[in-house]
Amino acid sequence: MSEIEIRDDRTAGRLEALGGGEVVGRIEYFVLESPAGALVPVHTIVEPAHEGKGIAGSLARELYALALREGIVVAPLCPYVVKWAERHPDEAPAADPELLRAAKQWLAAHPGRF
Repeated sequence: MSEIEIRDDRTAGRLEALGGGEVVGRIEYFVLESPAGALVPVHTIVEPAHEGKGIAGSLARELYALALREGIVVAPLCPYVVKWAERHPDEAPAADPELLRAAKQWLAAHPGRF
């Protein structure tokens, strides 16, 4: 994998992977406030020309590291992040089922957001 930079655009709800000055991948997420603070990834997207380079995994790893630094958890709704977390339980603690339910309810209440 070539060198990528990952940046958090919290306002837009995107964790972006940059390579060669362009966005080559991203995780789209929202911040859940209640019943507890959580980052909720909804979609992981890697540009076709950059697939297979480990970018999605790097984004997922950084999302969990970001949550850890902020003292909150990740409540994944994105199928890729769910699978990544299952393969990396040491880096990706399981989210409380109640938190996942709250995240799904938030998403259902905001249908135009993603």
